[in-house]
Amino acid sequence: MDPRRSAQDVLRCDLCETPVPPYYCDLCHVNLCKKCAGEHLLDESKEHKVVPIKQRRSMSNCPECQKHTPKQSELYCEQCDSPICVQCVSSGEHLGHKVVGFTEKLQFKKEILLNDLQELEKSISPKYQALAEITTVQKSELNKNSRKLTLAIDKQGEVWHREIDTIIQKLKSDLDEMDSKHLAVLNKGEHEITYNISEITQIIADLKKLLDSNDFYHKKLNEAVFSSAGGIICELAHSTSSCHSDEEIWTCSYNKKIMSLYNLQGELVKSVQTKSGYNPQDIAVTRSGDLVYTDYNDRTMNIVKNTQIQTVIRLQGWRPRNVCSTSSGDLLVVMDSDDYKQTKVVCYSGSTEKQSIQYDDKGQPLYSSGEYNPKYISENRNLDICVSDFRARAVVVVNQAGKLRFTYTGPPSTTKGLFYPCGITTDSQGRILTADYYNNHRIHILDQDGQFLRYIDNYHLQDPWGLCVDTRDNLFVGEYDTVNSIKTKLWKKLHGHAI
Repeated sequence: MDPRRSAQDVLRCDLCETPVPPYYCDLCHVNLCKKCAGEHLLDESKEHKVVPIKQRRSMSNCPECQKHTPKQSELYCEQCDSPICVQCVSSGEHLGHKVVGFTEKLQFKKEILLNDLQELEKSISPKYQALAEITTVQKSELNKNSRKLTLAIDKQGEVWHREIDTIIQKLKSDLDEMDSKHLAVLNKGEHEITYNISEITQIIADLKKLLDSNDFYHKKLNEAVFSSAGGIICELAHSTSSCHSDEEIWTCSYNKKIMSLYNLQGELVKSVQTKSGYNPQDIAVTRSGDLVYTDYNDRTMNIVKNTQIQTVIRLQGWRPRNVCSTSSGDLLVVMDSDDYKQTKVVCYSGSTEKQSIQYDDKGQPLYSSGEYNPKYISENRNLDICVSDFRARAVVVVNQAGKLRFTYTGPPSTTKGLFYPCGITTDSQGRILTADYYNNHRIHILDQDGQFLRYIDNYHLQDPWGLCVDTRDNLFVGEYDTVNSIKTKLWKKLHGHAI
């Protein structure tokens, strides 16, 4: 065994292997015999500090050499970045490498570590401490803001819930009102149907009796049941009329500012003068029995309660022409623009505009325009809106949403003159009646889908102008005669079974 490798070997000179060397170089970290100590001091290439071996500095910080146990790594190779012993150097393994004392290297690294420690303690750590404190504050603020936002959301949610509840309640209320209005219409229709059934039953009974009698009585029965049952109710120049009840009728004249209520015996019940002093353009009776009239010159729509007149609507840029009351209590008004270039139908609930009807799906006007161009209007049982357009020579019908359903311009073939519709009304069966005023002296009857059914032209009509029907389907016709007066006549069931 190599005595230098043995754990039992005594301490020797690191340069000549002389046992028990008396000296030690603290800077070079080598053991020196007396001879080598003198030579070692003569080496002026670096500084030396030779002391008695018992006075050498402790090397307890030097690690044990990994290759030459139990030698201590008193040196440090910079190139290999590792601690080495003196024997590692003498072996030539680190020849040409920069070798420094391990203690120096240790001290250098301690200084680096100390600088790092000071930078961490004095600069970096305080910054992160400050960041930590800021983060803590931000977390606190975030939590506080989150609670505030949660509270605000809860409050807004309560507001929205209340609004939604209000909307739902309003929708339910509107639905109840709509149901009530529709029920009233249905009840009215049921009443009319019951009345008609009663009359039909009576006619059937009379016809059965007639079968057992002579033909002479057949003619008398037809005349008794279906012929004209009334005469002249009133005579007014250029007038229109509206049924107040089954026993009374309102009339007005275009060249007089008076509106008059007559009973079926032709007796004047009462009369009302327009508020403005101008002539009324058209009249209608509401579901509650109040009279409504349009004032073309004053641009107003007015309602008469008893004898008090209240202006409901005053237009700007438009003038109201004809009017009708709907089954739901609204008003449908035909109006012209001030320049007579536009015409539209507007639906009002009270004084609030609900709907405006002016153009078809292609953006074309539904109604003709012009200065002298009367357009009567009526709502059918299926809620269609029917307008007689005099200048367009057509009946224009739209549905409740304002979409065009059809346009009637007369029957497919006729031997008479051009079709000029004036007054228009509907009956309990949803049929449409319109007066064909100009030279034809007849009334057209259509079904609710615009199919021509028949004429009324066999009752010696003379220039029929205004039409209205009461709840029993009694028809009132206003005639415009050659001496500029209107004769309002009553026929019972004029458009019924007899035609």
